[in-house]
Amino acid sequence: MNIRKGNPEDMKAVLGLIQELAIFEKEPEAVVITEEDLKRDGFGEKPLFHVFVAEIENDKQAKEIVGIALYYYRYSTWKGKTIHLEDLIVKEKMRGTGLGSALYAEIMKQGKRDNVRRVEWNVLDWNTPAVNFYKNSGAKILDGWQVVQMDEAGVNTFLEKL
Repeated sequence: MNIRKGNPEDMKAVLGLIQELAIFEKEPEAVVITEEDLKRDGFGEKPLFHVFVAEIENDKQAKEIVGIALYYYRYSTWKGKTIHLEDLIVKEKMRGTGLGSALYAEIMKQGKRDNVRRVEWNVLDWNTPAVNFYKNSGAKILDGWQVVQMDEAGVNTFLEKL
């Protein structure tokens, strides 16, 4: 297994993993992003995200991307610079191999290199294996906080009312 920074040529595989995650999270139709979006947004003059990819040699001795950790920087008014781990995805066939732990560790190392004061992410409450993994790693799952989002339709509806 090799973990490295992703590059534009990896985005087809990254999109495949994003789609696999959406299926796992029971929202396969929710992914609207394209390979071109990922290339533009992650590798332009001002990248909106960064990604680590985990690759292995497959049966055909070709390299195959089997996991990703996609993150971006945020700013906390209380803490300063932070990392938001948007997704940590491991192909189903590779779960339980330590690959997810290795990607997770790479994100924590990146946070240390960048001197961030917090690394944060969301986890679905029904994803018990992930919840347990994070708790066992020393992460705190915050009670009393709820994720709030406004989708594109919601933004449009809100603005139409102004």
